[in-house]
Order: sequence, then C-alpha cells, then structure tokens
Amino acid sequence: MKIGLFFRLTVAIGIGSTSGIGGTGLAAETMPNLPPTEIVTRVLQANLSVQAAAGQVRVEEANRSRLEAGQYEWNVRLGGQQRRSKPATGTDERFNEWNAAIERPLRLPGKGRLDGELGAAGVALAETAHGDALHEASRNLLKSWFIWLKESASAAQWSEQFALLDKQSKGIQRRQQLGDAARLESIQAAAALAQAEAALAQAKVRQQMAGEDLRRRYPGLPLVTENTIAEPTPIEGNEADWINAILEHSHELDLARGETQRAQIVAGRASRDRMPDPTIGLHVSRERAGEDQIFGAYISIPLPGGARRAGSDAALAQADVAGRREAFTTQKITAESAMLYQSANAAFSTWQASRSAAERLGQAADMTARAYQLGEGSLNDLLAARRLANEAQLSARLIQLEALELRYRLRLDAHRLWVMDEEKHASD
Repeated sequence: MKIGLFFRLTVAIGIGSTSGIGGTGLAAETMPNLPPTEIVTRVLQANLSVQAAAGQVRVEEANRSRLEAGQYEWNVRLGGQQRRSKPATGTDERFNEWNAAIERPLRLPGKGRLDGELGAAGVALAETAHGDALHEASRNLLKSWFIWLKESASAAQWSEQFALLDKQSKGIQRRQQLGDAARLESIQAAAALAQAEAALAQAKVRQQMAGEDLRRRYPGLPLVTENTIAEPTPIEGNEADWINAILEHSHELDLARGETQRAQIVAGRASRDRMPDPTIGLHVSRERAGEDQIFGAYISIPLPGGARRAGSDAALAQADVAGRREAFTTQKITAESAMLYQSANAAFSTWQASRSAAERLGQAADMTARAYQLGEGSLNDLLAARRLANEAQLSARLIQLEALELRYRLRLDAHRLWVMDEEKHASD
C-alpha cells in the first residue's frame, strides 16, 4: 500500500543552497511542501514583530547620532542687579548693573571615541535583533505551516477511511437484503462508519483551525494545494558540522556577543567618567552704571566622589555578567542544535519503520477483506484489521511530515533555508 501520495496540500519547489557544511558538500536540494520563497519573504517582511525590530534600528541610529554629538551644549547665563551705595556724606546712590556669561562643557580626550563606539554597538545590536526577529518569525511560520499540513494529512486519512468503510457498509447492507449477511454485521459496519465520520469531522475542524491560524498570523500566505508529500532523505554532514554552522549563523549568539561588546565599551566609558569633564566659560559684566566694565574667563571642574567610582565598578561587573551570559548562550545553542540534529536524523529512520509497518498492515487488511468476502473470516476481524491499518497509515503520514519539518528546521537554523536578512555568506 502506497504511503507517499495521499492528499492535496501546498507544495512549492525551490532550489536549496549548494553550500558546504564543515567541508561536506551539500547538493542542490529542492524544498517541496513549502510555500514559494518569494511569497514567504514578502509575508515575513510584513510581519509586525519584524517591522518593530526594523523600527528599533532607526531608533538606535538616532541614538548613535546623539552619543556622537554628546550632551555638551553652549549655555548662556544672564543676570541683573541693583546696587545701592551709602556714602559717608551725601545722598544714597543707586546703580543698575547686569552680567552675562557663555559656557560649555568640554569632553575630555578619548570619551568622544568611546561614545561613537557605543552608538555603533547599539546600531549593530538593533540590526542583529532585526535578523533574530526575522528568524524567529520564520521558525514560527514553519511550525504553523507543518501543523496545517499534519491536520490536512489527518483529515485526508480519515476521509479515505470513511470512504472505504462507507463502501463496505453498503456492500454488507446489500448482502443482508439478499440474506447473505446477518443484521448484526450490518449494525457493526454502520457503527464503524459512524465512528469514522465523527473522527473525520473532528479532523476537518482541526484542519480549518490550523488554516485560519496561518491566515491570521501570516496574511498573504496562500494555502494552495498539490498532490504529493516529499519523501524525507538522510541528513548530510555530521553533528559537529551542523552545530558549527548553526553557531556561525545564530542571531541569538550574535546578540549575546554584541551585548558583551557593548558592556565592555560602557565599562570603558564609565572608567573615563571617573575624571569629570570641565566646563569653560566667558563672562562680562557692567557695574556702577558703566563706570566698571569687567571681562573674564573661568573653568569649572566637578570634584569626583564615590558615585563615579561605584558607577565604574558596576559597569565592569556588568561586562563580566554579559560575558558569562554569552558563554551560557553558546552552551545552550550547542545543546539545542545537537538535539535538533539527532531528532532530524532519528526521524528519517522512524519514518522508514512506520512506512514499512503501514504497508504490511495495509496488506493484512486487504487479505482479511478478501477472506471475509470468501466467507473465511468474521466482520470483527475485518474491522479490527481496517482500524489497525488506518492508524498505521495515519501515523506514517504524520511521521513523514515530522521528518520533513525537522530537516527544514535544521536547515533554517543553519541559514540554508529562506535566507532573507543581509547576512549572506559567499558560501550560501
């Protein structure tokens, strides 16, 4: 009994990468049972989380300009006063006086460069976060897509089972009318048909819900149908090659590294801030109604205290924390990548075994049906054989899709599938 061709679902043929994994050449691979790459690209770029991440890049670009300019602005001070003089003899004298000053803090050498590096690090982090949002949206789309495929497979399988049992029930009814079958058999066949009908109705509801979820989460993604499911193939390359490829392209790890670099820059900037920036200014005043005119310059230097030292120490500690988080992220991604590779590898063998079991149980059900037609078996035996064959076929189809999904997920994490961000390597 064939397992590969079983229902109509979305299939889009694309060409996979020809890149090597750790020196192992990957042949050009088609991507069946996936929507067209150009449509996926358009849908993901329109995703709200991706657009929000793109907006954050603009925020950090503006923040970089702010840091490069610095909060070192000219400040103007104006003042006025009235002087009252009481000479020993004569009448009191009153004078209207005024003063003005212009001043500006000076950024000490080295701080401007660090501020520029800090702004650039923020932009780089935002760009990496944008790539990470795009990658996470791709993961979620792939997961939702295969949920829909699996529910479609389940609905198709139960539709086939219902059609088979319906044909069988009608045949038994005709045999009963001819006096060749007992009424109990007709009741048993009708009961089995009713159970299949209920299971089919539930499967169709789940399929509709999965399709509706896809339409709402990813507007514009067509749920077009085809008639084949691709057979999974073994995973090329070894575990270490795939882990290295995933680590090389991991946005999550790049984010952790970027946070470490930015924390180190912040620590360096805080260390420089232990020496306060001076403020220089010029002032002019007019006193005693113009009898005295004063011009001068001044410099103001804050005296550093414990707060500056504590801020520098905190920044250094935060840089150490960021470094440890980077190490933890590397460890986590390595473990997750190893599990994904092993799962994808095992899924292929599991699918082969389940396909073989489904074929054998299907053959057994066909043989039981022929025996029943010849009067050599009971209807209970036939219904049990049909039920086992149906369960095995459904399981094989779902495992087949699971193997495809895991393979695509492995390629997606290694940036061998739907590469849409600007980080494209020459090997892709």
